[in-house]
Amino acid sequence: MVALHEELGPRNATISAIAQRAGVQRLTVYRHFPDEEALFEACTSHWLALNPPPDPRSWSDTASAPERARAALSALYGYYAATRRMWTVSYRDEAVVPALAGPMGAVRQYPASVADDLDAAYVSRDGDAFARRATIGHVVQFATFASLADQGLAREAAAQLAHRWTEAAGEANHDR
Repeated sequence: MVALHEELGPRNATISAIAQRAGVQRLTVYRHFPDEEALFEACTSHWLALNPPPDPRSWSDTASAPERARAALSALYGYYAATRRMWTVSYRDEAVVPALAGPMGAVRQYPASVADDLDAAYVSRDGDAFARRATIGHVVQFATFASLADQGLAREAAAQLAHRWTEAAGEANHDR
């Protein structure tokens, strides 16, 4: 199931294809997964167990806000680069596969928590907190990484650029 979702995307990985790949009957798949929600929840949980996102504790002890952001973005973009294929099809299919709403909603909590953590580290700094928070929220997203990679930037170059955006966003006052 995980392999088919990564290869074809959730919208194209039918129960018949899953059963065929597993060497079982369709009824066997339905016995284990009574509906698409259960199927996608199990697939997402299994895949995330095999591909856990970076642990925020690896950068949370970094003293300065800029260094914390640099470390977090480097780790996050490394993760996105290594797992890009699955994220690409999952985000692509999210709008057309209603059963993905639950698992993808939970997935979206991770970058939001990373953004909250990074933003909190900047609280005492001068500048435009609103612009910095918006920028942090943007740069931690898979779509931002993918867009930069599509422009030809290597993972670390993309992370460095995203970090510079974060720093620059808070330096001046911007109109909302």
